[in-house]
Amino acid sequence: MNSKKIHIDVNCDVGEGIGNEAVLLPFISSCSIACGGHAGDMKTMTHIARLAKKNKVRVGAHPSYPDKENFGRVSMDISSEVLVKSIQNQLKNFTSILKKEEVILHHIKAHGALYNDMAKDIDLARTFLKAITEYRQLVFLYVPYNSIIELEALKQNFNIKYEAFGDRNYNKNLSLVSRKFKNAVIRKPEQVLSHLLSMVKAQQVITQDGIAVKLKADTFCIHGDTPTALQILAYLTKKLPQHNISIKRE
Repeated sequence: MNSKKIHIDVNCDVGEGIGNEAVLLPFISSCSIACGGHAGDMKTMTHIARLAKKNKVRVGAHPSYPDKENFGRVSMDISSEVLVKSIQNQLKNFTSILKKEEVILHHIKAHGALYNDMAKDIDLARTFLKAITEYRQLVFLYVPYNSIIELEALKQNFNIKYEAFGDRNYNKNLSLVSRKFKNAVIRKPEQVLSHLLSMVKAQQVITQDGIAVKLKADTFCIHGDTPTALQILAYLTKKLPQHNISIKRE
């Protein structure tokens, strides 16, 4: 039996109005903070950056379509110029706070519909990369495995980390099951653990159809707005070591 210890990164999307960051951050190793596009403002960004620093959690920016009304979870018909300007403004505001709080920007991760859209749309992927080009050699870009944004980011020499979702069900093409369906989100901690173990140990995900599909992942997301997020993270912290897996913090 291989008893080698495996260290993984577990991240949460935070700053989205739930207000549970103080209890979530002690269980995770990186976080992506909403920076005003779909949620968040200067006050929430500052507050959570301080919490992350206190808990030694790596900090990322979580920009999105400029759409608070739909929480950034609906695709937008928006010009590339407007989107680039919005993303750059979101990052400018966020990084100004990090500089003041003496927190290092570790990664950038797009949110919601923008994240999903640029996984399959080459023009949108290029637009997003154009918006964040000044960060290319400075931070990691969180991307889904086997996606358009992954290929384009590598082509443009961005530093990437593959992301998978512990609390979301997958389709066989590695897209996430739409939140329109009731089985989109995995709420039971035991099921999240099983989902995660398959990804970590076998480098595959079991889709909603029961099919095993190859999947690479460097970081695993548990959404901060999943109703059982705290129970899931507490359970993972307790159970993962029994499988020689630990959440790697700074």
